[in-house]
Amino acid sequence: MRKILRSLVILAACLTTAAPGVRAAEAMKFIHPPPENEGDQRHTYYWELLDAALQANKSKYGDYQLAPYDKPMNFLRAVAELESGDTGRVNVVARATNLDLEQRLRPVPIPLDKGLLGYRLFLIMPEMQARLDKVQSLDDLRQFSIGQASPWTDVKILQAANMKLVIADNYEGLFHMLGIRRYDLFSRGVNEIYSEWEAHKSSVRGLTIEKNLILQYPMPRYFFVPRTEAGARMAERIEDGLQRLAKSGEFERRYQAYKKLVLADVHLAGRRVFRLPNAQLSPLAPLHEKFWWDDLAAELAPKR
Repeated sequence: MRKILRSLVILAACLTTAAPGVRAAEAMKFIHPPPENEGDQRHTYYWELLDAALQANKSKYGDYQLAPYDKPMNFLRAVAELESGDTGRVNVVARATNLDLEQRLRPVPIPLDKGLLGYRLFLIMPEMQARLDKVQSLDDLRQFSIGQASPWTDVKILQAANMKLVIADNYEGLFHMLGIRRYDLFSRGVNEIYSEWEAHKSSVRGLTIEKNLILQYPMPRYFFVPRTEAGARMAERIEDGLQRLAKSGEFERRYQAYKKLVLADVHLAGRRVFRLPNAQLSPLAPLHEKFWWDDLAAELAPKR
């Protein structure tokens, strides 16, 4: 009987010792930046996709917490927080990739919107449409100034193509600058432009979406995490979850629903498409894996 009691005491001691190890596998925390303003819906799809990916491998990696940081944060601040390592106030962002960003942060090289962000339409003021109707070539388009924010990947792509840029540091300020004619075209992703037009049409009187043109370059948006050991575990889990969604068909289902939603009021058929290369793509980009890209061929085809 004493031997049995001694064995039970030893077992209890072992379990007590092991408990901290069990507790160490606590819920992984994923904190992302909040919207930059009240009407900013640009990233909602990406956080919903991340939630689905983390849920998909919960049995393998355990529980998780996914939440926005509780104070506004712009692009530059969010990247700086990730660069600070595991002490940053946010530890995951969804950004258009470029060579510099992939050196500073750890990318998960899966195009989250299948390249949709790289199809660019223009917000304009109404008197500009008549001039743009005459654009037939990239050289014609180069006569117009394009507004961009300084940290965006588009800046490097457009500069390499000798486009005329007006660069600002503030996303919201670019709408005001367009309204007072500081530049001609505000280049926006086809998945961004309609919600942005709706959010700003009352404050920028006359704001409209250009009718005939589209600028395209391969520009995938990835999840990025810190370049730390904890960041490596986060990246592994995110990639595993996204691959599970792809294998089950859930990724495609979500993408098609998202595309239907964001393109519902955007007219693409028959637009003149001007294509640019993107020297900011690293070898990580899955350019030859067709599943991860959408050429929008059906949407861009002229209506008969």
